[in-house]
Amino acid sequence: MSEKISAPGVSQVNHGRRVVLAALGINLALGILYTWSVISKGMPEEWGWSQSDKNLPYAVACLIFSLIMVPAGRMQDKLSPRLVATLGGILVGIGMIVASRTQSVMGYTIGFGVLAGAGIGFGYASATPPSVKWFPPAKTGMIAGIVVSGFGLALAYAAPLCNFMIGKFGLPDTVMYLGIAFLIVVCGLAQLLKAPPAGYSLAGVAPQAAPVNGMVKKENFTSGEMLRTWQFYAIWFMYACGAGAGLMIISVAKKILAASINSSISEASLVGILTTVALIGMALGNGGGRIIAGVLSDKLGRNRTLFMFLVCQAILLVLLSQAKAGTPLASAPMLIIIAALVGANYGSNLALFPSITKDYYGLKNFGMNYGLVFTAWGVGGFMLAKLAGVMFDKTKSFNFAYFCAAGLLVLAAALVFFVKPPHHHEAAAGQGDDAES
Repeated sequence: MSEKISAPGVSQVNHGRRVVLAALGINLALGILYTWSVISKGMPEEWGWSQSDKNLPYAVACLIFSLIMVPAGRMQDKLSPRLVATLGGILVGIGMIVASRTQSVMGYTIGFGVLAGAGIGFGYASATPPSVKWFPPAKTGMIAGIVVSGFGLALAYAAPLCNFMIGKFGLPDTVMYLGIAFLIVVCGLAQLLKAPPAGYSLAGVAPQAAPVNGMVKKENFTSGEMLRTWQFYAIWFMYACGAGAGLMIISVAKKILAASINSSISEASLVGILTTVALIGMALGNGGGRIIAGVLSDKLGRNRTLFMFLVCQAILLVLLSQAKAGTPLASAPMLIIIAALVGANYGSNLALFPSITKDYYGLKNFGMNYGLVFTAWGVGGFMLAKLAGVMFDKTKSFNFAYFCAAGLLVLAAALVFFVKPPHHHEAAAGQGDDAES
């Protein structure tokens, strides 16, 4: 997985593997976001939070996370991923500690939603760009999938860890201890992040085609140029639908799974164990889906892979709406399978869309460009997570939210057939201004 640096005056084995492993570790810590269903479920009844209240800090964290990705992407492009990731670790730690000292909706929204959400954005923005820059285009999907898999896999260890700690220390101390631990881990691993040096070249990268009439295919787009292409808005919408549907389920996963499993199994201790198993299955699916989607997209193409995952997620949401007491879908084995598949289909978005952004708009400004694309993740997650909470408070069911999300996924899947890379050309070096073909 390692390449050689080929640059004047530079002779060393690249740091690709080290950067990828550090980025993976950072995302394993930042994935604490996905434990919100466990944290919210552990809130004492006397706090008096409604389901809509419980969804608010998570929804705000998703929104802030995505919005911070824009300046964070710009900063890691211009400054260094090490510095930006370190800032992220500090903010996550401070945010969790602030949240741990309060019982109010506003306190958790500021601590977990705003501060920790911003920290996750700074850390996440600094993980993928330096990693993919060390490897050739044929490995983009795989490397992106490996790096972001840590974020999805986090729930596999964090859910049982949170359950254990809440039982032993109580919710406030659990949140505080996690904040301290993640501050140390993220800041430490951030020191290993490094982009390739100037002049770095990769084996297996095709040289740029010879100019035709003084013009060559445009490889790198600035953010302003990207925003002037219609493809950006199509990609943004598809991302909002795909990620939003998954984040909606993750935000209330423990509640959904516990209620459905309880409808077929009455023993409380067994319900708790099976619910935790289902959450771990969702986490493994989330992490594994990112790697599988990345590798498949390298082989089958981004659009074909994206279409498959969007359609599968829509089908799974419809199945969840039918998981009622007495039906085979409400059985523990089926719910564990569905949870894992929901996680895998959601996770695919986090590998496919950075790869698509890099393919369409190049590596030079990848950090900020993907930050702009990533705002779709936050908006989609905020809107659909809030929809799920509000509708549950009104109807005591998530079915309306399931069907809304499934409809959006089908619409996004249909749009896949129309999206192709922008065909822009620019003057070869010294030839003049850009042109569009």
